[in-house]
Amino acid sequence: MKKLSISLLAALFIMASCNNDENSNNEPEVVVNENPATFKEIGSITIGGEAAAEISAYCEKTKRLFTVNNSGVNQIDVIDITDPTKPAKIGKIDLAAYEGAANSVSVFDGKLAVALESTANKQANGKVVVFNTSDYSLIRQITVGALPDMITYSPDGKYIMTANEGEPNTDYSQDPNGTISIIETSNYSVTTLDFSSFASQAATLSKDGFRISKFAKSFAQDIEPEYITISDDSKTAWVTLQENNGVAKVDLTSKTITAIYPLGLKDFNTAENAIDPSDSDDKIAFNPWKVKGLFMPDAISHFSASNVPYFVTANEGDAREYNAYSDIKRLKSLKLDPTVFPDANLKLDANLGRLNLVTDMGDTDGDGDLDELVSFGARSFSIWNGNTGKIVYDSKNDLDKKAHELGLYDDKRSDDKGSEPEAVYVAKMGNQNILFVGLERSDAFMTYDVTNPNSPQYLQTVKTGDAPEGILFIPASKSPTKRSLLVVSSEGDGTVKIYQPDLK
Repeated sequence: MKKLSISLLAALFIMASCNNDENSNNEPEVVVNENPATFKEIGSITIGGEAAAEISAYCEKTKRLFTVNNSGVNQIDVIDITDPTKPAKIGKIDLAAYEGAANSVSVFDGKLAVALESTANKQANGKVVVFNTSDYSLIRQITVGALPDMITYSPDGKYIMTANEGEPNTDYSQDPNGTISIIETSNYSVTTLDFSSFASQAATLSKDGFRISKFAKSFAQDIEPEYITISDDSKTAWVTLQENNGVAKVDLTSKTITAIYPLGLKDFNTAENAIDPSDSDDKIAFNPWKVKGLFMPDAISHFSASNVPYFVTANEGDAREYNAYSDIKRLKSLKLDPTVFPDANLKLDANLGRLNLVTDMGDTDGDGDLDELVSFGARSFSIWNGNTGKIVYDSKNDLDKKAHELGLYDDKRSDDKGSEPEAVYVAKMGNQNILFVGLERSDAFMTYDVTNPNSPQYLQTVKTGDAPEGILFIPASKSPTKRSLLVVSSEGDGTVKIYQPDLK
């Protein structure tokens, strides 16, 4: 058998690397000796105002970004990054004809998948629309569950998954089941899974910190899937259930939800978890308080170490606020158990009075007052064992403290969720697993080396646009410059910024 020529080998490598997934770290490796602690902005483009740059996906074949733009329009903006120092908008995909508004995008092998919620009725089924990335032509439309909030291709491209949040309407007369849709790309057949089979476990799950609203009509209706990450072998997915304070595990081979992991509560009454709970004390001071926080993660990513899978969560927190039902109130407006909380000064605005609490949790003895104070979010990122759902590491108050040290902490969010970790992405750089954490209220991302999941090492903080929503890593193997790139989409000011690390 003749040896393959070097040019043919190179061609085969390029063909093998033509896949892209916005949430995968299983990428062909290009050996580039880069320092992951040295990311710097090299390019920026503004595509509109607020809500103009929510989530971006990258196509290696066309060297284009596809970015959700909901700033008074309903479209996907197409940005050429052949030269990432000079990103240029070169087109758009108008979504008006598809009767849906885009929430998320993902790309694989020249195909763009867009998650659309129904514009006629947000509680109706949504859809996935697939386009060709070269000429934007329509390939297929597929019906999925209500309010698909996030979409991703599996690393092998065989599946498209959506997290269908299924939010109620404002008077709760319509409250669709929260679901997960799995689309087989070979024929675009779809399987949509709900959580009704777990209803019998509700009491056990709740004891471990899973949350089902007291206003919910059913277990399945109350579940609200938010974000998905898929294992490198495309066999397992983990899905955040943000408002429910849990993560679901999905077997893609059998297309079944195999587990729900309750995430429990975080104790802020320790020195290492100390928080600043007031936006009205004219200072930033992190102190222990007798308060707990639901993790309530938004984004999720994954990696492996020593053949063990892990998932990482951005513990943002989120409330339900509707006309018929709202689960959020200031502490000062709630009745506290005088034995557990004898200090009346807790209700002062400068103390805990301004802190937003979960209103239907904390009355442990059922006598109408709060015996426990439960807030939204953990103000951190966490690493969890992907096989068991058990916590391995939490960043404690590191995000808020470092943001404050760098002059980036927004004290006006202290009563809510602090720096508000929104996005997480784990990428392989050389032999290191590098975590990027997007902070929505500090307008920055932080970088950690999580190669040892038990002991992450802080590397860097980098300023972004206003309210970073999406983080996308482009490995050197797929980058137009053959250098690693990080793309941050910020919905507050409609900017897409591109960052690159220095060489070692």
